[in-house]
Amino acid sequence: MKLIYFHGFGSSAASGTIRTLRERMQDFEVIAPDIPVDPAEALPYLKALCHDEQPDVIAGTSMGGMYAQQMVGFNRICVNPAFFMSKESTVLKTGTFEFFNPRKDGQLTFTITEDIIRHFAEMEEHQFDGVTPEESECVWGLFGSNDTLVNCEDTFRQHYRNVLHFNGDHRLDEATINDVLIPLIRQVAKK
Repeated sequence: MKLIYFHGFGSSAASGTIRTLRERMQDFEVIAPDIPVDPAEALPYLKALCHDEQPDVIAGTSMGGMYAQQMVGFNRICVNPAFFMSKESTVLKTGTFEFFNPRKDGQLTFTITEDIIRHFAEMEEHQFDGVTPEESECVWGLFGSNDTLVNCEDTFRQHYRNVLHFNGDHRLDEATINDVLIPLIRQVAKK
């Protein structure tokens, strides 16, 4: 079995979530890319990666959940997806910032420009274009009951039916990964 995992904004493939998934799901090949900062580069890159790898499941958290939702044709899990980074995010603002985790390319910082924010806004306008009744059955939303950072559950429900909740906030802790996310990945992979 194969899982592709998309990290959240400012993170990397070296996140604790990805490390836990690799430790606890050794029967899965876990592929985790460092996502480019600019969605104009990230979205085509991620679509090509999924096309080439043909995963059984794609999962993503926050910004990664927003990208996962757009990988039409695959089973997807969107954990606290941030569908409107350009409008509702408190983290997407111009400036230079440090990555939360090391990146494979050695980059320690990233810069958000007005163009990158505009690219997010343009992508967000079309992110649900590929949703059909068949597609709506292939996507699961996993929402933390105490998430005060992002709440896109209503938007998710406008397009998809598979909604689950967990007792937690925006970032996943180890118990939620073990008790909620991993069982869901295994369930979805069998579909």
